[in-house]
Amino acid sequence: MSNSSSITEFLLLAFAETRELQLLHFALFLGIYLAALLGNGLIVTAIACDHRLHTPMYFFLLNLALLDLGCISTALPKAMANSLWDTRGISYAGCVAQVSLFFFLISAEFFLLTVMAYDRYVAICKPLHYGSLLGSRASAKMAAAAWGSGVLNALLHTANTFSLPLCGGNVVDQFFCEVPQILKLSCSQSYLREVGLLTFSSSVVLGCFVFILFSYVQIFRAVLRMPSEQGRHKAFSTCLPHLFVVSLFLSTGFFAYLKPPALSFPSLNLVMAVLYSVMPPAMNPLIYSMRNQEIKDAVSKVMSWKVFRMC
Repeated sequence: MSNSSSITEFLLLAFAETRELQLLHFALFLGIYLAALLGNGLIVTAIACDHRLHTPMYFFLLNLALLDLGCISTALPKAMANSLWDTRGISYAGCVAQVSLFFFLISAEFFLLTVMAYDRYVAICKPLHYGSLLGSRASAKMAAAAWGSGVLNALLHTANTFSLPLCGGNVVDQFFCEVPQILKLSCSQSYLREVGLLTFSSSVVLGCFVFILFSYVQIFRAVLRMPSEQGRHKAFSTCLPHLFVVSLFLSTGFFAYLKPPALSFPSLNLVMAVLYSVMPPAMNPLIYSMRNQEIKDAVSKVMSWKVFRMC
């Protein structure tokens, strides 16, 4: 038995036991990581360089891409290094940093997705008021509020989690430092404080989800009343990707943090963690560019410009 003051490192869950599978997992996640870096990097560059995309919708998308870059870079590189070098350890300070950064980025990303739903609601349901409700200053304030909310949420959860006495060992049943798995190591009833904080945060997330759902009900009602088929197609092309991202993000995140204890298995926890921490940052660039011709054109220009510079 040990307490938190004597723990110098945590042992993370390995993706596989055999060396061959470890190297296979390393190669697989390296490919996903590089794809996420490339996709989100192209979106950031395209939006920053193309003046036609200097609108609130694409400003929020640029912020989302930056958060995705941070999110996937928080957990995956350490897991890949452990697989490559056949190790499991992460320092106590590294674990604190992972929890803090991950909570900050995940929280900020969800609040930003809520803001993006409001942006689509105003653009489609109140187009005449779009300029006054979502000007450049208002958009910057909303994005700053999302980032600031993430910082506050991260500070609360990190301070509360690592102030708990940990005497259940140092083995974390996850491939990165995740709060629910660290709470299992607590040896006192004080862990209920963090459970209460997680419940409060989940209530806030649920409130945001209800707002997003209400926004999309109004959006779909407005779109279906449009007389032009081209107008309906354009509206759906900007809304459906966002709705898909929110659904993937919420379903996997809620399952990971709020699932019943009876459904808590290491392999299932591992899969759910990959789905909500790795797949959205890797898939978001594809999802947002697949039905958006403006993004496709801007990315094509960026790529052709890079090829031209290389030549």
